[in-house]
Amino acid sequence: MNWFDFPIVHFLNSFVHRSWAADALFVEMSGNTLLRAGALMAVYWWAWFNPGKETGEKREILTLTLFNSVLAVLVARALAAGLPFRERPLRNPLLHLQLAYTLKPDTLLHWSSFPSDNAVLCFCVAAGLWMVSRRLGALAIGYAALISFDRVFLGIHYPTDVLGGALLGLGIAYLCKVARLRSAARALLEYVDRAPGYFYGFLFVWTCELAEMFGSLLKTAKLLLQIALKLPRVRIEELVGSGLLVGLLGVVTLLIWRKSHSMTEPAGRAVVRRA
Repeated sequence: MNWFDFPIVHFLNSFVHRSWAADALFVEMSGNTLLRAGALMAVYWWAWFNPGKETGEKREILTLTLFNSVLAVLVARALAAGLPFRERPLRNPLLHLQLAYTLKPDTLLHWSSFPSDNAVLCFCVAAGLWMVSRRLGALAIGYAALISFDRVFLGIHYPTDVLGGALLGLGIAYLCKVARLRSAARALLEYVDRAPGYFYGFLFVWTCELAEMFGSLLKTAKLLLQIALKLPRVRIEELVGSGLLVGLLGVVTLLIWRKSHSMTEPAGRAVVRRA
């Protein structure tokens, strides 16, 4: 335990187990998808449809924010798997913390505490919203900080877990500034006018899965693989989850590249004919 985490964790834990209602509210907030990233996804949809003078540029940033958020979660999961295992504060025998009412002691068992993938996701989305609207972004960042504080209060994360996750999410969010990625997002947005049903159907599912950090998709993939391998007790979600998300990003990237390539090809042929 470092000098930074120890006093903060102990100070916050002194307020735990004083009120059943307060503890239950914090526990529900930490595990409820709607109250966690779901609220940020609602703000995201509001920003998407909110009219403005620079709607095209705004939607480019919002499109890239979704892909950046997935990348941020993948990096966070890779760090958690690659770095030395860090036990959650609530199960650290050196801390002797009080367990909040309604909080299960086996919460996130066998999952390393650093970095906080919840903070990575929330701050990455909030940073994307900040690039679209300062007022909206400030609200989203404040909400992301509240959700992260909740997890420190309950002993699910150390403060450095949250700070590390927040910095990682904010850093990856600024990939929206890369010119080539912006042009790829611009090509993808062609489908808004050409096939709005497909585009918004995909976007809706993507934001729903992102809100729960692809939990439903990973559970389905795990079940199918367990059925195929006939190994129902093997823990494979860490391996399969990362591979599945990387594959999904690869497919989307390939589609964007093919779309942008097809848009530039006719112009090239026209030039050859004139010559």
